[in-house]
Amino acid sequence: MSADTRQRLTTGFGQKRSSFRDWRGQRPFWGGMLTLLAGIPIMYIPYQNLTLGSLTIRMSTTAGAGSLIIGVLLVVLGLTMWFQPHSRVFAGIAAILLSLVSLVVSNVGAFLIGFILGLLGGALGVSWAPGGKPESPKTRRGTGGSAQYEKAKSEGGGAAHPTDTAAAAAADGPQDAPGHPDDDLRATTAVSGASFPDGADADDGNGRHRAG
Repeated sequence: MSADTRQRLTTGFGQKRSSFRDWRGQRPFWGGMLTLLAGIPIMYIPYQNLTLGSLTIRMSTTAGAGSLIIGVLLVVLGLTMWFQPHSRVFAGIAAILLSLVSLVVSNVGAFLIGFILGLLGGALGVSWAPGGKPESPKTRRGTGGSAQYEKAKSEGGGAAHPTDTAAAAAADGPQDAPGHPDDDLRATTAVSGASFPDGADADDGNGRHRAG
């Protein structure tokens, strides 16, 4: 197997895993799973026989049809939590009630196995709530800057927004850098009180200042 084929398989598996994680996070996945598993022993155990040596114990009762119905309903409710998450509260409450009924109808809730799984699954389905979308880093930075601006405005009474300050600085245009030769020349002219005539240079050809 080449490196490209291995990378392609890894990338495909990673994408499917990420998609499944997103799908699982949008619904009460574990509540539906436990509710679905609770229905299997409830509808299976009453129709089986337990053999101890030469002794055969028949576990089916007169309420065998009721056990089958409860088990099927629990499986349907578990699938409802998966594919209809907006009905999770109804499905969770119904799963809890059916688990309580199975104590009487289905051999003490399939020997407490289906009973406990149904209670846990129904409770998880009722208590689950969809989470909010995570904020992107840009959104968090923008929110933080606005919060700092509002705080500074409330404390100082008139703080300028950072965006307004940057726009004003850009509108003013570039300033002369400190230490520019023109600054020294203007300072010398201002001190001496002399002005250069039009077309005259500060230094003549002999390197001496021309009289004003």
